[in-house]
Amino acid sequence: MNWNDYRKAVDAIPFSADFQERTEELVHRTAQIAEIEKECDTMKKRGFYRVLAIAAAVAMFTVSAYAASRWLSPAQVAELHGDPALSQAFERENAVRIGQTVQTDDLAVTLAGLVSGENLSGWTSQADQARTYAVMILESLDGTPLDMEDFPITDYTFTPLVAGFTPWSVNNWTLDAGVSLLEQDGVIYCLLDTQSVEMFADHTVYLAFYQGRVPSRDTFTMAEDGTIAFAERFEGPHALFTLPLDESKADPAAVERFMEDSGFEREWFTTVGADDGITYTTRETDTPDGKHIEIVPDEGQNAKP
Repeated sequence: MNWNDYRKAVDAIPFSADFQERTEELVHRTAQIAEIEKECDTMKKRGFYRVLAIAAAVAMFTVSAYAASRWLSPAQVAELHGDPALSQAFERENAVRIGQTVQTDDLAVTLAGLVSGENLSGWTSQADQARTYAVMILESLDGTPLDMEDFPITDYTFTPLVAGFTPWSVNNWTLDAGVSLLEQDGVIYCLLDTQSVEMFADHTVYLAFYQGRVPSRDTFTMAEDGTIAFAERFEGPHALFTLPLDESKADPAAVERFMEDSGFEREWFTTVGADDGITYTTRETDTPDGKHIEIVPDEGQNAKP
């Protein structure tokens, strides 16, 4: 295996939040053991081999520590977005650290972590509501630096989906979500702010990334058991992550209110073919905070913006 292949393999390994601290401690202890081994077994060939093995382990953990620390953490991403309150929220015990990576086309897509709750952000007027914030990381597989111009926000989607609910009924647009992008050292960081998905915690909840706009039957399929997957014919970069939510946080009453307030018929949420024939137009408006994007059904169609 050459160095580039080895580095990609190492970079794909998920690490716990305290990995770097534990690794540094292990390296320190291992170095002490190596010194003792050398003093006790200087003249013993087998001891010499043990020292070599320990030195190799130290090198391996050093490379792994690099892989774990080269990205910005979700807290750092929030800080760079000018939201110190959200940065602190990402450091709390109830924040979920994931670090799962999917390779798709020429991209590595990593779901770094998320946090849910009320009053977690000072950046949005909806912070007093229950919200979920998540960070996704995009890198090129060949190490080529990514640029914000390569990822226009209207050409890609980073959205929650929920098993048992059609992808076109529960997503960024119905959950009143927004996504902001940040580029640092050739890596793109996506920060999602959405209505809290914890109310669906008794279902499988996904976060999807793909090239395209509003979810449709051309993008996703929903099986009879409610599970969601990308359509076989779908092309372009895409990744689907399952969120490790606490089922006790589920709120069926809140889900009922969500459906009632949507203005949709109940079959819109459960019937796979409910989006047949619906076409949409995107409206973009520049605001002091960025772009406001609204995807609305074309005139004369019975669907909600």
